Amino acid sequence: MVHFQEKPLEADSTQEGNSSAEEHKLPLEGIRVLELGTLLAGPFTGRLLGDFGAEVIKIEAPDVSDPLRNWGKSKEGVGLWWPIQSRNKKSITLNLRTPEGQEILKELVAEADILIENFRPGTFEKWGLSYESLSEINPKLIMTRTSGFGQTGPYHKKAGFGSVGEAMGGIRYVTGFEDRAPSRIGISIGDTLAALFATIGTLVALQERHQSGKGQVVDTAIYESVFAVMESLIPDYLLAGYIRERMGNVLPGVAPSNIYFTKDKTYVVIGANADGVFRRLCEAMGQPELAEDGRYATHLARGENQKQLDALIEEWTKSLDSKEILALLEEHGVPSGLIYSAKDIVEDPHYAAREMIIKTEHPTLGEFPMPGIVPKLSRTPGGVKHVGAESVGKDNAAVYGKLLEYDEEKLEELKQKNII
Repeated sequence: MVHFQEKPLEADSTQEGNSSAEEHKLPLEGIRVLELGTLLAGPFTGRLLGDFGAEVIKIEAPDVSDPLRNWGKSKEGVGLWWPIQSRNKKSITLNLRTPEGQEILKELVAEADILIENFRPGTFEKWGLSYESLSEINPKLIMTRTSGFGQTGPYHKKAGFGSVGEAMGGIRYVTGFEDRAPSRIGISIGDTLAALFATIGTLVALQERHQSGKGQVVDTAIYESVFAVMESLIPDYLLAGYIRERMGNVLPGVAPSNIYFTKDKTYVVIGANADGVFRRLCEAMGQPELAEDGRYATHLARGENQKQLDALIEEWTKSLDSKEILALLEEHGVPSGLIYSAKDIVEDPHYAAREMIIKTEHPTLGEFPMPGIVPKLSRTPGGVKHVGAESVGKDNAAVYGKLLEYDEEKLEELKQKNII
């Protein structure tokens, strides 16, 4: 795995090229992030920024911690989701429902670059923590706000989880098989997409701040993040009168691109919908004449005859084991692969070579495996310094003592008053 350096490496006079301390600096070092909110969308944004060196301070209520601490499978009483989602973050507690807690947050804001929150719109305003009031304290503050429906509009005050955003963003309607009810993707894709767009927006605002010297609000809605990836869904309807429906493992009019059953009773995925790739698939199948057949020779023709073409391809795949099929397709340059389970991923050499499963020490579980860093940067790659803090408020003394210069007496007083 790629490890963080506690401090920049000293320049080595015996080496040339990327030997200076600057070469080892992470892209977001020096950026301080306050992360408020729970579960997925907001905290995943913090995780992405932390992967590339931002100092992320995760803030939880002293009496109600983030429910994600207990999500997923567990081992020895440890939830297995939390160490990943909260990696690289510092953990402090603060009661924002109290005037004193709100004032302390303002002190933290004065020292921060970015504030991430994913409460229901209006919550921060109710606490006297609107962007307008916070930007008076720190005009450079970037406030990244993620919610179900955004900060404006007729639905903005509605509660909105990722599942609702997926439904109203359009992806649930087209997911599944045509003879069954709409399905969900097997992960929290709505929250994940919102986090990705929130991260993009935050980095854009950070770049713009270099020019203007001013912060701004990044307003990300879950339903909009889902809708943004829905391809030609709207012009299909408004211009062509077509409503995309559920079609199982295929995309309408895109063929061949499907899963195909094999002799050894598994499935291979084949994507050969471009004309040149389709010709290579036909050669791999030993049926080059299919590429000249009027029913399959062009993208439009293959789309119109999708079911017949898929049946022909599966007739071929059923005659061979999956390894034989994949070897032939690789030889002919046809995109293909198996459908991986977690076991397949762990055993795959390419995942290992790309450091996509990294292991970091956990205080209770020891060596802890988790997904690696995406994307890969050639000169200043990100990394994982530590798993998510196991105890709530683990860094209270370090953050409040160093950043706000609170002494032990004040920290104890705040703890007794349930402020931290």
